[in-house]
Amino acid sequence: MKTTTLGRSGLQVSRIAFGAWQLGGDWGRFDEAVAVTAIRRARDLGVNFFDTAQAYGFGASERLLGTALRGELLRDRDQLVIATKGGLRMTDAGLVRDASPRWLREGVDASLTALGVDHIDLYQVHWPDAKVPAAETAGALRELVAEGKIGHVGVSNYDAAQMAEFAATLPVETLQPPYHLFRREIEDEVLPYSREHNIGVLVYGPLAHGLLTGTMSEDTTFADDDWRATSAMFTSEGFRQNLAAVHKLEKFAAERGISVSQLAIAWTLANPAVHVAIVGARRADHVEDSLAAADLSLSDSDLAEIDTIMAAAAPVSGPSPESV
Repeated sequence: MKTTTLGRSGLQVSRIAFGAWQLGGDWGRFDEAVAVTAIRRARDLGVNFFDTAQAYGFGASERLLGTALRGELLRDRDQLVIATKGGLRMTDAGLVRDASPRWLREGVDASLTALGVDHIDLYQVHWPDAKVPAAETAGALRELVAEGKIGHVGVSNYDAAQMAEFAATLPVETLQPPYHLFRREIEDEVLPYSREHNIGVLVYGPLAHGLLTGTMSEDTTFADDDWRATSAMFTSEGFRQNLAAVHKLEKFAAERGISVSQLAIAWTLANPAVHVAIVGARRADHVEDSLAAADLSLSDSDLAEIDTIMAAAAPVSGPSPESV
């Protein structure tokens, strides 16, 4: 597994991180034992970077990840980079953003307990919170770094202006934005800003939440407890339009002896501003297929041909706390 330095954080991480959102319950039911095997398989194949969040089942995903990695967390803690996120709170009315110092501190303590660790390598603010001044959020995280509870601080889903505001109090070391072939808006300002300030970028959703796996059709349905069941990304006319683009990408990938999933992941990693692609899986064979993408190189002509294929695709937005 290829590794990279995650921007100004200095963390040495695998170019593909194992993402654990699907282990929190928002993607429907799954077999925990099979998921643990998938996590272990990722580690066996060289993944040292694991990303989760407090809001992924409010402890469910973190606990499962900690269970799967327990032996190594006890034996060789420094060999793993554990990232989690905070700043979302569940209320009777649903999920809300809360990046207040009090909630972040409670969240860090809850995540430490769920993961079963004494420190978190990378802690990220999950979503910007317009109700809390960035200086308060950043100041609270600076205190938690000083206390040794977290090692490095990043943000997720922030734009360039929000990162600049945060950085006035505490440097932004990493950014976790959405990025895939159907969603490229971060190329305009976010990625240039990140590159200019040496911010480590770990992108999520490189497989477009399943759309770029090649396993979907117009007849695809989702369980009621899967957030995609009500997402316009998978239910609108644009979904059918984008399936046509995926079919063309599948042919392009097959001509090169790779899967469309590997192509999609390799495409995100081909951007020089992107350090890491976060890929989620609940089965070991899916892990194996995805990790092979780290060794793929796409030529300029490949990238140009992919752009041509995607010209007829429909841009999409993604999930937010308010929509899940």
